[in-house]
Amino acid sequence: MAAATTVVVGGDATMVYDALHNVVANSLGDLDPSFALQDFTVRDVTHAGESVFSSVMEALNTPPFLVARRVVVVRDAQGLLSDEETVLLEWMRSPTPDIVLVLAVVGTKANKLVKAAQDVIDVNVGTRSKDRVAFVNDKMSEYRVTIDASSGARIAEQVGDDVARVDALARLLASIYGSAPLNLSHIEPYLGDAGAVPEWDLTDALESANATKAITVARRMLDSKGRAGVQIIFMLQRYYLRMARLEGGGVSSGEEAAQLLGMNPFGAKKLLAMANRLGADRITDAIHLIANADVDLKGGVSYGGKDLNTDQDVTDLTVIEVLVARLARLSAGNRRS
Repeated sequence: MAAATTVVVGGDATMVYDALHNVVANSLGDLDPSFALQDFTVRDVTHAGESVFSSVMEALNTPPFLVARRVVVVRDAQGLLSDEETVLLEWMRSPTPDIVLVLAVVGTKANKLVKAAQDVIDVNVGTRSKDRVAFVNDKMSEYRVTIDASSGARIAEQVGDDVARVDALARLLASIYGSAPLNLSHIEPYLGDAGAVPEWDLTDALESANATKAITVARRMLDSKGRAGVQIIFMLQRYYLRMARLEGGGVSSGEEAAQLLGMNPFGAKKLLAMANRLGADRITDAIHLIANADVDLKGGVSYGGKDLNTDQDVTDLTVIEVLVARLARLSAGNRRS
């Protein structure tokens, strides 16, 4: 039998509700939804203009009739008022027999309802490339779509940070091919435009002194249309100026760096390590390279307009590729004083 309470939680509403659809289907099994399902949304109101919460509690406290169990769905549960949340938590501690509660929370796992649930489905995806690949593979398996390793990596690369697209792609592939084994030739016509990639993909490549990877990621950023060249310049300026604040500033821990920069300790610790590794001279060189590239993008040089085949600005591409290659080379080796 399904858990008395299941919570689907995540920061992206599309991903939460994609996952919710499958959770509800699994909770119902072969039951007729017209008898076994009651679906509520917290932000809705009754015809009398009142909150739907009283209807939610009535559904939760009424034993199922003509069916083995009733599934009660509450969407946007993060919007419950404090007193409503308290009542619902009390029900969760002592649920009505044969009632299954499914909550959708667009937010974090710190929500009290998430902490109290018997089963939690977290749809957030990690920030690393391998996290996105694992998510793609899990989502395909969820819809019984059979893909090889290269296809999973290709899908993850194409959607980038826009992982909310994967569920729809998996459903589409399932409807066309079922569970038949698929390769890239089957999948690529349905991949769509390149999604944006997070900035740490680029900074990680720079930190590892991998010029080839840095160029690949920067080109992908430009291909995705999520960032223009000047936006990448701004991102890199912020990254190296933060290091400049840390270098030689007597900061010795990630916590101190986080407090100084006003950011999370993990990211601040990485910046501190990189600042100590580069030293003042190379950080200064990097800032000068970025400033020169900024001038180039704002009319200082021209390598041509947009490519007619790719719609990509050739000047943007050339300036950014040269810049990130030079920045990656600066990262090689130990600290120089």
